[in-house]
Amino acid sequence: MRSETSAGGVVYRQGQTGIEVALGEQCDRLTAAHTLRLPKGRPESGESLEQTALREVAEETGLAARIVAPLGSVAYVYADARSRVDKKVHFFLMELASTEVKPTDGELERVAWVDIDEAEQRLSFDTERQVLARARKELAKQ
Repeated sequence: MRSETSAGGVVYRQGQTGIEVALGEQCDRLTAAHTLRLPKGRPESGESLEQTALREVAEETGLAARIVAPLGSVAYVYADARSRVDKKVHFFLMELASTEVKPTDGELERVAWVDIDEAEQRLSFDTERQVLARARKELAKQ
């Protein structure tokens, strides 16, 4: 088994009816299954987790954001073509910093703003629902 680290974010904005978060839709190339997930990815050489999270959010969603607070990490195991992978993902709460949307890297088929309550129901992965619950608690403090 090998280990992998990633970082990502829960990007939020104030919508017309309350807090909205950015969710990405991704299609698995092998199974054609569609998932709704938070933006995240692996660090490049020399990057901090915060830098990785901001870059990955920008690359995957086209959104510029600023980090508000750490949201901790989640861990899970998955299998790829070579072996099982022990993965740890560090997440950060991020506020939308600009309404300008830049081109994306194409990893996500689409990005949508979803009411935070609905987002918690729609996310495909339990670990990311846990992260969103942490984000909700952090937002309640502000």
